[in-house]
Amino acid sequence: MADPYRVTLVCLGNICRSPMAHVVLEEKLTEAGLGDRVVVTSSGTGGWHTGDPMDSRAAATLSEAGYDPSHHVARKFTIDEYAENDLILVMDHSNEADVLELAPTVEEQQKVRMFRSFDPESSPEDREVPDPWFGDEGGFTRVLAMVERTSDALTEHLRPTAP
Repeated sequence: MADPYRVTLVCLGNICRSPMAHVVLEEKLTEAGLGDRVVVTSSGTGGWHTGDPMDSRAAATLSEAGYDPSHHVARKFTIDEYAENDLILVMDHSNEADVLELAPTVEEQQKVRMFRSFDPESSPEDREVPDPWFGDEGGFTRVLAMVERTSDALTEHLRPTAP
């Protein structure tokens, strides 16, 4: 069997947006029969939460929607992510700038895209997943809705790419 296609999702601390997207995308890929052909990981551009579980509000939002957030452990994005992944999806423009700064080559920068570039409801002016950290639980619900529809579209995009 060919090596799996590898996707990583990146936000700031790897405790809210990227782990929510990680859990949802992994589930959507499994439901589509691609779970063994696409490997999903996540990380944060900042390392202060390394080793921590997902934010409790993010985990509760996922649990209430029927997902299992219990396996997440935060980790920091490193230059090694370029060699280890085929696609690097960032949650906002600040994450994008941080990730691109670490790219070992201009060619490797081509792996980086905005996560919501796959969202059928986004526009070129509206590609960011807002950080719900400082808001209320409603922010996590809105992020989950974005993540679910983007993950549905991303799953369809990855179907022909996955070995």
